[in-house]
Amino acid sequence: MTFYRERLWPSVGVLLATALVIPATLLVFLPINLWLGIACAVVLFGAGVAMLLGTAPLVLVDEEGLRAGRASLPFAHIGRVEVFRGTEAWQERGPRLDARTYLVIRGWVDPVVRVEVLDAHDPAPFWLVSTRRPEELADALERARPRTPGR
Repeated sequence: MTFYRERLWPSVGVLLATALVIPATLLVFLPINLWLGIACAVVLFGAGVAMLLGTAPLVLVDEEGLRAGRASLPFAHIGRVEVFRGTEAWQERGPRLDARTYLVIRGWVDPVVRVEVLDAHDPAPFWLVSTRRPEELADALERARPRTPGR
């Protein structure tokens, strides 16, 4: 059963910014050949968009735990979950960031959720995950977590 699922797709602004590769490529190749310039511009823009879409990580909460990008964290190792927006999110991604933290962040997604890691053998004390719906992710982690005595 899936409690939460989100793909961190690039925003429209990021895709539009990627389109700046078109005039840059044309400036380089138009003096050589018009059709070569157009072809290179289209190919480079398409490759940039494909790369952005193809590397968009998945954030998933299911019965096994949290999966963010390629890593997964079982519920047994999930501690406190905190939501950060705006300036607080910036602080978490910057000045307060522990170098050992596992990161799944995207610059075009402002809010983040910090998930405490309780596994003593895991070098990462926290996971920091970008999400457009941080309260929903935090709530899904709480709802999906198996109830054990003392929690």
